[in-house]
Amino acid sequence: MNSFTDDNSYFDRQVIWFFIALGAFFSASFFDWSFLRRTNVLITLFALLTALLGSLLILASSVKGAKSWIDFGLFSFQPTDIAKLLLVLILAKYFSRRHIEIANIRHIIVSGIYAFILFILVALQPDFGGAIIIAFVWLGMTLVSGISKKHILALILLGAVAFGVLWGYGFKDYQKARVLNFLHPLADIRGSGYNAYQSTIAVGSGEILGKGIGYGTQSKLKFLPEYETDFVFAAFAEEWGFVGVLFMMSIFSVLMWRILSTARNGASNFEILYALGLAILFMSHFVINTGMNMGLLPVTGINLPFVSYGGSHLITSFFALGILASMRRYERPLHKDEAGKEFLGI
Repeated sequence: MNSFTDDNSYFDRQVIWFFIALGAFFSASFFDWSFLRRTNVLITLFALLTALLGSLLILASSVKGAKSWIDFGLFSFQPTDIAKLLLVLILAKYFSRRHIEIANIRHIIVSGIYAFILFILVALQPDFGGAIIIAFVWLGMTLVSGISKKHILALILLGAVAFGVLWGYGFKDYQKARVLNFLHPLADIRGSGYNAYQSTIAVGSGEILGKGIGYGTQSKLKFLPEYETDFVFAAFAEEWGFVGVLFMMSIFSVLMWRILSTARNGASNFEILYALGLAILFMSHFVINTGMNMGLLPVTGINLPFVSYGGSHLITSFFALGILASMRRYERPLHKDEAGKEFLGI
């Protein structure tokens, strides 16, 4: 972050956010979150969050064309990050009691309603990147819960119809332009395709070993837009090269392995599904961000986990990992009667 620009403000503020996020991780890891198993608690949190997201559409100030932030004066916070984490918790709770009935389309519809409400409220901001992550979290957790093949086909068809509706009535002109630029990358490199074009140049110019820390011309000379957030991967790849990218991916792979290891050893279905949902959330961010930086996916406003600048995403991510660590710390095998009820979905 410090090497991308001569202005150190991003670096200084990100260091502060990092230590706050680290504090959130340890605080969460030493707290017993078993009360999140209660349906009434999660429904109350869901109602409060939907009210907050709805109020943003009316009361929030527009920042870069989106009403996504709560302004506290000294800093701003993005509730969409909390919405993603809460969706993981709600779906983990829902599917933990109904996983053996997942073949029943009713459970797919009910779980989809939770995701759809958040999807609409986030998309209306408009934050299409955040809405896409919410959709991927729901789809991923539905798949790991044991959805049938015919329902998978139905979801694909439903997704195609939803995309058509969004294309006709939901997408802004600039969002349509991003999809068209993905299909025709060189069609408008001076206009709507500029960001994606400069990003691919930055990634490719890093070659094997990179240009060196502080020598990334695309970010230094401001050719690469949003180099501290959406396109931080391209700025990093330019300076660190292919070797540096492999190193970053290796660290991220270790994190995914630890999360999945926790899922494998979970004391109950709720812990297992929460860990899997968290892995899906991080992987969705990572794959989509790196894909759009390399020109493999359309450009959307999605940050790179633990790397992109931003306090709300960093704090929420560490807080989510803290909850997972707490589940390991306070895990206890369910009583025989409780385990039976959870398995039977009672």
